[in-house]
Amino acid sequence: MSNASKFQPVDPAVTPRFAGVATFMRTRPHEIAEEVDIGLVGVPFDLGLNYRTGARHGPAGVREASRIISRVHPVSGIRPFEICNVADLGDAPVNPMSKDKSIDMIQAFFAEMKAAAITPIAIGGDHTIPLPIIRALAAEEKVGILHFDAHADTLDTLCDDKINHATFMRRGVEEGLIDAERVVQVGLRGSRFSADDIQYGYDVGFEIITMDEYEDLGRAAVIERIGQVLGEGPVYISLDIDGLDPAYLPGTGVPEIGGLLPRDVQVILRSLRGRQIVGADISEVSPCYDPTGITCITVANLMFEMLCVIADHIASRR
Repeated sequence: MSNASKFQPVDPAVTPRFAGVATFMRTRPHEIAEEVDIGLVGVPFDLGLNYRTGARHGPAGVREASRIISRVHPVSGIRPFEICNVADLGDAPVNPMSKDKSIDMIQAFFAEMKAAAITPIAIGGDHTIPLPIIRALAAEEKVGILHFDAHADTLDTLCDDKINHATFMRRGVEEGLIDAERVVQVGLRGSRFSADDIQYGYDVGFEIITMDEYEDLGRAAVIERIGQVLGEGPVYISLDIDGLDPAYLPGTGVPEIGGLLPRDVQVILRSLRGRQIVGADISEVSPCYDPTGITCITVANLMFEMLCVIADHIASRR
């Protein structure tokens, strides 16, 4: 059970939401330690992009926006801060002058969390960041992936570079980290570099649900399919916010029209209750492209959805 005096977040019913230093969901700052069950982490990295930068500011933006989050899930009733020790572990270290050094530093940070048995929820940062995170978390056992995105991220290279925001899914399979038969990609759409941009996923066995297929199937059928494909075993969630419609989340580097609704993603995440989720990220959050702030507010709420299902599973195993 959670240590109330040490891990309970600031109570918004007592202390105004606008007061104090921003942390993820107003949780207490903490170092990596075994007493922490779930670590909320920023990864301020955007050196893997080939279009608009700005995702390095995502963690700061979501921390500020997450002041809006309270303590109890409105549907499930899950109280994550009461059943688990949840803390803001700060930002993974990066070297702003070196992509390669940054990736190594991020991997080492998450490996330290893994050694302390902490389940991470990361806010990026561009969509390069899942690779070093998964390298740390899946070093001993492959993971299934639930991947929300407008893009497949299975290119072999982008601009002659093999590790960037468009290649992490392919690298993860090649490195033996991802169980290709337990992968679901949801929301793919938009123009492509070539006719075979997403073919790699089909070839290795991914379950690919394009946006058009999502609309044809309907949300309930998609949820059923996700459950069937993920099956048993460890699951990692990677949510690139360009998988959602930019009318709702304009603060991202590569917006693609015609995407998922935030409501759909909320319900899909809730359907994961009971699964062994070993980690998650929400990536490509670029606050500079959204003067309204709704992108970061929505991301904070989706982060809370992830937190609740992860906390519920951890508590159920005690």
